[in-house]
Amino acid sequence: MADDSAAKKAGTTTDATTRPWHRATTAAREGWRAWRARQVHGEGPREGAGAGGRPYPAGTTCLWRVRTTVREEPGSLARVCGALAAGRVDILTLQTHPLGDRTVDEFLLRTPAALEAPELTRLLSEAGGDDTWAERADAHDLVDTPTRILGLATRAALDSAELPLALRTLLGRCTIRSVPGDTPAQGTLEGTLLRLPDPAGGEIVVERHHVPFTPTEFARAHALVQLDARLGRRAPREQHALTLPEGRAVSIRRADEGDLDAALAMHARCSKQTLGSRYHGPVKDADRYLRHLLSPRFGRTLAVESPAGELVALGHLLWDGDETEAALLVEDAWQRRGIGSALLRRLIGMAREARCESVYAVTQSSNTGMVAAMRGLGLPLDYQVEEGTLVVTAALTPAAVAPR
Repeated sequence: MADDSAAKKAGTTTDATTRPWHRATTAAREGWRAWRARQVHGEGPREGAGAGGRPYPAGTTCLWRVRTTVREEPGSLARVCGALAAGRVDILTLQTHPLGDRTVDEFLLRTPAALEAPELTRLLSEAGGDDTWAERADAHDLVDTPTRILGLATRAALDSAELPLALRTLLGRCTIRSVPGDTPAQGTLEGTLLRLPDPAGGEIVVERHHVPFTPTEFARAHALVQLDARLGRRAPREQHALTLPEGRAVSIRRADEGDLDAALAMHARCSKQTLGSRYHGPVKDADRYLRHLLSPRFGRTLAVESPAGELVALGHLLWDGDETEAALLVEDAWQRRGIGSALLRRLIGMAREARCESVYAVTQSSNTGMVAAMRGLGLPLDYQVEEGTLVVTAALTPAAVAPR
């Protein structure tokens, strides 16, 4: 969805009053977000029941990430641990974040499956905890904190596109944006808002509404950004062959801003209908989105090259706040050869590696090719339609469609 998301992330504005396609795209996406919010927060199974309202099997457990704030005084942590033990809750990891006269205790817990967030909150509240926050965790969270941070640093060191994902994994559910700005080199911490200097220019804004950031989290995030700045732009350069049905072979590789001229040349060879279907707006605006789309700061891009070395298709996986978008552009002469489907499968693989819960695609209702490619993934799909704009969302994990 290169129209409004690109403008938003680049710090530009879009005149929605003169562009009905923009209003339709926004409305369709907001419909998806409202549906997802209902699934995540409001329409879960009853307590003590699993999927479909069926009782959990005996001995079933769940993982939770939980934070609670206690007074910094002798015995406060012991009271919290004792309350959890009384509720048959197993503490797997514990981190403490000192805040003067108070301390934020962060736990990874294994609980009986029937124990829901309100009951966890009650247990902790009775033990002196307040501002409690809980969300379901998964097996990835079982890695101890130093190992997890070293792994994130390694991923970020190999690929510039990993920095937003590393920050999101480090800080939990949050919204990360790269925007114009002039943040001081040391960055700023403002409650639920972090501002960090972006090595690519501008600033990285990290927002987490449900719980304030701690100085420890700020220091870790700042260290990741400093690592990115010292290493400069980098991306994996390996290529993979794709054999088309007619027997010709093309190559798929990562793309970045160095491919701008080749991408512009491909635009020039594309029809107005193809560009309009991809960018959902005036064709004359398509070229100006490319530099943004190719930047590793906003996502990952795959390029398809012909045997002659021409760029003939692009696939984008874009970090859209705490959501993820997939978008495809295939040059007219290379359409209906399986290139789009192959790109989409690889983008979905990247999204899984990044632990994304879902991926959405914005297209026109008449774009049967994109709809068919999404259906070909064999994943649960949700459809939202507004004024001819279609948002198709593929759930990558049960958490994307199941209540937390």
